Amino acid sequence: MKICSRSPSRRRDGTVLAMMDAMTSSARIPAPIGDPATAQRPPTDLRAMIIEDETPLADLVGSYLERDGFEVTITADGVDAVALARQVDPDVVVLDLGLPGLDGVEVCRQLRTFSDAYVVMLTARTEEIDTLIGLSVGADDYMSKPFSPRELMARVQAMLRRPRPRTTAPGWPAGALPTRTFGDLSLDVDGREVAVGGTPVALTRTEFDILAALARDPGVVLTRAQLIDAVWGPNWISDEHLVAVHIGHLRRKLGDDATRGRYVRTVRGVGYRMGTGT
Repeated sequence: MKICSRSPSRRRDGTVLAMMDAMTSSARIPAPIGDPATAQRPPTDLRAMIIEDETPLADLVGSYLERDGFEVTITADGVDAVALARQVDPDVVVLDLGLPGLDGVEVCRQLRTFSDAYVVMLTARTEEIDTLIGLSVGADDYMSKPFSPRELMARVQAMLRRPRPRTTAPGWPAGALPTRTFGDLSLDVDGREVAVGGTPVALTRTEFDILAALARDPGVVLTRAQLIDAVWGPNWISDEHLVAVHIGHLRRKLGDDATRGRYVRTVRGVGYRMGTGT
């Protein structure tokens, strides 16, 4: 485990030790035999960064990632994290919301200018606005402290099963489909490019995958649970509200809204489907 920078551990919402006791006693996800607390897995050539200034928590999460075969780098400062991410080129980032230097939201915003790493944001706060802001700047998921390290690892493994950018979106055969159009919206699934009125629209990986999942069968309504299965995978463990948050960001970027539903239409009481673009 490589530790690149550290600041003194802070204590928020009670002591760090109390939080870790709650984390390690969590029974939400049972431990498989020999994993991860007792067995070291072979190296995976995957790199993980932990950006967290609570030393015991960072070390605990790092030990779980290492046991799953990750090369782990830990830093505790937001400014250092951005520079370090350019060097490490991580596959997964575990990012605390409250950091010295730059907070987690700004770190994530800067990461998204050069990195396609999967980002899980950690927060000790419970306000919904923190979640919304974190997801709006490109975080893939969030977890509220205290949490189970095993649940974190389950989410990381689920994310890694998703396609990376410039690969085909979930459910679409590679090289088999032309660009889809819905009015002014064009969707190139293989190239992972979206444009509205000929102007490219920058979507996060999750936003693109949701749009592609809806576009695969434009006349079919998908529930939130079905979208989670299509985009995050059937073993994903999270609140279905996560889908609504990403749908909201997607609509804003496309110049759409829930009332009109030109591109993403809400079917009340059921879920979402593609609009016709008109």
